[in-house]
Amino acid sequence: MKELVQTVQSPLFAGMIPEERQAMLDCTGYHFGTFRKGDIVAFENENIKHIGIVLSGAVDMIKEDIWGNKTMLLRIHQNDLFGETFACGDDNLSVVTFAVSEAAQILFIPFDRVMHSCTHSCKFHHQMIENMVGIIANKNRDLMRKVEVVSKRTIREKLLSYLSIQAQNQESHYIEVPLGRVELAEYLCVDRSALTRELVKMKEDGLIDYDKNCFRIL
Repeated sequence: MKELVQTVQSPLFAGMIPEERQAMLDCTGYHFGTFRKGDIVAFENENIKHIGIVLSGAVDMIKEDIWGNKTMLLRIHQNDLFGETFACGDDNLSVVTFAVSEAAQILFIPFDRVMHSCTHSCKFHHQMIENMVGIIANKNRDLMRKVEVVSKRTIREKLLSYLSIQAQNQESHYIEVPLGRVELAEYLCVDRSALTRELVKMKEDGLIDYDKNCFRIL
């Protein structure tokens, strides 16, 4: 597992060389977890005291209503963090469930050990605190984009908004969507069959072209 830590490119460690990264982790007291697809990393209303870094695989942030309807809010990919928003709250309670969507290896770090400088006052610890603040800000931005997409009235408007954001992120009109049809329907909060029909109509109308998860905005 330590070999994975040496290669992780998480933004939490931005500005640190591998030796500083390992020393920082040793200072915080980290541990690893291995999960299969479908495993739950943390349930809604669970107390969150650690942040997770996905070393491999993927984890979904899911919200479930009282009737059991699930909405995927965000997919956390390799090198990305999760749990930091709740770990820094007053009660540390998660309002979502984190479920493994691809078999994953996860690095867990105590949040309080990240945000409070150690007795050695390591310069790279201060760097990590700055990185964490930036990560929380970026995560809030991503969730605002999610709100922007799902607030659209029609499936077509939601798709155009989502594809527009992906095109901006990838700086190209040729884009690869990181979600399959089922996951995309969950993300957009729409029926999968209705989503598929709308994609066909958009292709016929000359708005987009696509092959599986590869899209071209026309």
